[in-house]
Amino acid sequence: MAKADVKDSRFAKPKPLASHGPARIIAMCNQKGGVGKTTSTTNIAAALAEYGRKVLLVDFDPQGALSAGLGINAYTDEPTILDSLLNRDTQTTDVIRPTSVPNLDIIPANIDLAAAELQLVNVMNREHTLKRVLKQVADDYDVILIDCQPSLGLLTVNALTAAHGVIIPLAPEFFALRAVALLEDIMSKVRESENNPALTLDALLVTMYDNRTLHSREVMEMLRDKFDDKLLRTEIPRTVKFSDATVSRTPITQFAPESAAAEAYRAVARELVARGCTP
Repeated sequence: MAKADVKDSRFAKPKPLASHGPARIIAMCNQKGGVGKTTSTTNIAAALAEYGRKVLLVDFDPQGALSAGLGINAYTDEPTILDSLLNRDTQTTDVIRPTSVPNLDIIPANIDLAAAELQLVNVMNREHTLKRVLKQVADDYDVILIDCQPSLGLLTVNALTAAHGVIIPLAPEFFALRAVALLEDIMSKVRESENNPALTLDALLVTMYDNRTLHSREVMEMLRDKFDDKLLRTEIPRTVKFSDATVSRTPITQFAPESAAAEAYRAVARELVARGCTP
């Protein structure tokens, strides 16, 4: 297992907040699957919650992996994010569920969300639907993280319209740069359409990093050359502990709190606070 980059210990532990809200909303996006997006969403949220931040997760992927990974059964009679999107009478507070992690709540999703794009086609201001949903509870949280599906369709546009910033998790592969370019293009269109002119790229997070391989090191150099100021200083190491944590339905910060992987996500959380990406 490659060790995490521990130089980020220079980022101090965040100070406690005197009060909570309004939330900064961050979309976790990458249209390429298999890059650790949901794992990163879960563990960044858990690390921020450890540091006293009130965090709301939004499962915006019909696969529902974010919900399942936190032990939330999204296949019950309880409402999901889809109910909030399609029914204006559904209060967002009625859709939120607590997790086993203190300070961390979630709006779950299931496969029914796959029909949302078709059902939203004729909705007025359809790109703003998620923004309307989150506005109801934004003052109750410090951070809202949206786990986007691996596509650039209407759901992702909704997330980008609702968000203040974007974090792109990506694996150190040569196709990573192309994936970032495509997402930046969509972000530009969201800004130019005036759906969200203030949308910013907060950071790029390298996941599944193994510094023992030449390929990983070469891609890291390419990323540093092109995105130096946006590239987070901590890389997330490749480790089987993430799979084990998923099976246990807990974040790595709880499943293996002393592991290099857990400390890597805490370092990411500290850096995000230091950068002003989160309170």
